[in-house]
Amino acid sequence: MSAWSGLEAKVKEVFDCTKCTDVVSENGNSIRYRCLDKIEGQFLNGEHLTCNTAKKQKTDNYRLCCDDSDFCNRALVPTLAPPTTTTQSPDEDLDKLEFGTAELVVLISGPVVLVSLLFMIGFFAYYQYQHRRPSGYMLPPDTSNADVAPFAQQGTEGLREMMIEYSGSGSGLPLLVQRTIARQIHLCEIIGKGRYGEVWRGKWRAENVAVKIFSSREESSWFREAELYQTVMLRHENILGFIAADNKDNGTWTQLWLITDYHENGSLFDYLNRTQISIPQMIQLALSAANGLCHLHMEIIGTEVHAGKPAIAHRDLKSKNILVKNNLTCCIADLGLAVRHDIATDSVDIAPNDRVGTKRYMAPEVLDATLNRTHFESFKRADVYAFGLVLWEMARRCSIGGIVEDYQLPYYDMVPSDPSLEEMRKIVCDEKYRPAIPNRWQTVESLRLMGRLMKECWYHNAAARLTTLRIKKSLAAMTSMEDTKVYIRTA
Repeated sequence: MSAWSGLEAKVKEVFDCTKCTDVVSENGNSIRYRCLDKIEGQFLNGEHLTCNTAKKQKTDNYRLCCDDSDFCNRALVPTLAPPTTTTQSPDEDLDKLEFGTAELVVLISGPVVLVSLLFMIGFFAYYQYQHRRPSGYMLPPDTSNADVAPFAQQGTEGLREMMIEYSGSGSGLPLLVQRTIARQIHLCEIIGKGRYGEVWRGKWRAENVAVKIFSSREESSWFREAELYQTVMLRHENILGFIAADNKDNGTWTQLWLITDYHENGSLFDYLNRTQISIPQMIQLALSAANGLCHLHMEIIGTEVHAGKPAIAHRDLKSKNILVKNNLTCCIADLGLAVRHDIATDSVDIAPNDRVGTKRYMAPEVLDATLNRTHFESFKRADVYAFGLVLWEMARRCSIGGIVEDYQLPYYDMVPSDPSLEEMRKIVCDEKYRPAIPNRWQTVESLRLMGRLMKECWYHNAAARLTTLRIKKSLAAMTSMEDTKVYIRTA
């Protein structure tokens, strides 16, 4: 019976036979025996017809007939040619399928929705992984090939173009771009050390960048500084340009990276140590530093659509935290201790760490712990005091008639190289000493005005000190004094 399997047909036509016939049924799996009656028209024109062969019809029905004896059809064994198989293309198979509208929608949209859902879950998991787990540690550089930038061929777009494209009125690059850049930086040489860690010169696409590496113990300082550098509308030509922040982990320890613009002249402290300056250069350095501090202290009111910039106080202003650019202007760096003013609540956002500013540059109210930490203006006035000391450092390195003094830190002749709080408090608060102003400054108008400006910055009474805007205007006025021409007073 297996030879009949798979056939599906309907009996549509009856052929003339004499007595009996066997018929393949509709399901193709059984044989039906029956007699054909002459009355039913199975004999045409009275002709006696004997059929003993199968006739294949379009419907694949086969009939065999016999008339030699009763039940002769039992001995008939139908034999069929094997069914022909034809190869059909997938498109022809699909054409034969019949789907309803609902089934078709499910068939098409189901896999799309599933793939989209898996993609979203994978992206979310990757995002959480990148934020919660430090990434791989970047090994120290090979100094034998320190000047080679291995990623220089990866693109032509420089940092300046990327900043213009992404930064807008804010600072820094988008998070994913920051991480991409950080993983492409090649460390070249160490250029500084501090209590927080180290500063390296790095290469990214043949451009120099500065990489400030914090130890894992200084995570709060790293996070705080990176957060402040990305404050909306903070970017300014006289504030160190922020590029990216990232972390590196080799499984044993974690390094925290802060990537900024690189300035080969180094800090103002380093520059003054090795270089004597002219009076015009002094005023240019001082005015650019005042511009940066003024922008930092300034509060910019935003609109309903765009957020404004909060007022920020530095709290650790000193010559080592002011960098000298190639055009001999300054930019303010190291915002790890900075505080922000929240105008909505009139509160001060103070960094949650144990670091304090540099003792030598601390204002009297900071040394004797009388500073009002709930009043933001108190922090700005402390910055002005420290800025007055920086102006003194610049003025000492001015060449007047070929005479220039050696570089010294403020209070160098009153306290040791690493003074304690008690020593600084005694000199600054109790005895009210300030750095000495040489008599020869009185013979030069610009230096005389600079000396007066310093005194107005380091008044013991914080409320009497100048504002940064007033300092900026006073320094700008000096530039119009016949290019700060030097003249000698007559007796």
